[in-house]
Amino acid sequence: MVTLPEPASLMSVVASLRKSIPGINREGIPFVAVFGIVTLGLFWMSTSLGWIGFGLTIWCFAFFRDPKRVTPVREGLLVAPADGVVQRIVNAVPPRELDIGDAPRTRVAIFMNVFNCHVNRAPISGRIERVAYKPGAFLNADLDKASEDNERNGIVVKTPSGAIIGVVQIAGLVARRIVCWVKEGEQIGTGERFGMIRFGSRVDVYLPPGARVLIGEGQTTTAGETPIADLTVQPGLVRDTTFRVS
Repeated sequence: MVTLPEPASLMSVVASLRKSIPGINREGIPFVAVFGIVTLGLFWMSTSLGWIGFGLTIWCFAFFRDPKRVTPVREGLLVAPADGVVQRIVNAVPPRELDIGDAPRTRVAIFMNVFNCHVNRAPISGRIERVAYKPGAFLNADLDKASEDNERNGIVVKTPSGAIIGVVQIAGLVARRIVCWVKEGEQIGTGERFGMIRFGSRVDVYLPPGARVLIGEGQTTTAGETPIADLTVQPGLVRDTTFRVS
């Protein structure tokens, strides 16, 4: 005779699973639903095909995952807007549509593969000064010229101190949809979600003059958590670099 676990034990297991498995972003619900329906059809046709479909459904769920993040908060601290790997840190002229000048700025490019979480988060608190979409090509986002040639969507954030930061979502070879949830004139907090890119892509951050980069090429980032730059520390000055989390 099989002994069933007590209801309290089952509830405890369910609660543990809910804490360990992140939910998905609303953008992914239709995709996961379609994958699930197709998987049921594949199981009806063949068990082997069904398990392949099941694996793809799990991947789709994981792609659209939207975990909670613990964001470090300190005046002038910028955090990563995307999960991924820092591809390049170079001086580059910002895209013209951002309208933040023609002077080169430090650009931190973060590349996201298809296994990364693709929800993008604001690198710093401030006012959304501009939202600018530009159609373009779908080159491999790993290429440097993708910053100029690929389809992209940029936002400009102005901090309370007046610093201007440009953040550009860039579509990649597989990515075909850029989603932005913020509008011009809105206020946004550090680490708050502002959009996502479907199926592999890149996010560039254009830092204001004088920003101190806190990250290196090849380093892995976590959106909303990994510090990437500091606007308050200047050469020759010693400041309190402690920060709190929210």
